[in-house]
Amino acid sequence: MTMSMGMDQPKRETMAEAVTRVLADTYALYFKTHAYHWNVTGPRFHDLHMLFETQYNEMWTATDEIAERVRALGVKAPSSYAEMDKFAEIRSQAEKTDANEMIADLLAGHEQVAATIRAALEKAAELGDDATADVLTPRLTVHEKMGWMLRSTLV
Repeated sequence: MTMSMGMDQPKRETMAEAVTRVLADTYALYFKTHAYHWNVTGPRFHDLHMLFETQYNEMWTATDEIAERVRALGVKAPSSYAEMDKFAEIRSQAEKTDANEMIADLLAGHEQVAATIRAALEKAAELGDDATADVLTPRLTVHEKMGWMLRSTLV
């Protein structure tokens, strides 16, 4: 079916790839955060367990909105872990065992997602895709805030 939404197919595909990168990084960080939620131990267990839960729940909800933006651009969203992994800069493995190392790892993840979003926002500005920018700008704010919270938690 032909789409007539003010962006030609090559521009939509370019934009969808940038958004898919945001989706993949968000998904990888979601999984890593969830795994650290399960495995954190130590005297700050409860606080970190709850912080990680708040963050992974927020990212889980966001993945649907991000994937739906890919679909609105007329491109199929990734449908497997392997396909998602091809687009991600973040590795989903949650290998740290020390609470501070977990926090630092997640902080680095939020910084990476923010960088991925900024690159997609630059592409949206270049292509005049305000709708995608409207989806991604609040995501940038969330990841910057999560990064601040994690940074403030490091001892």
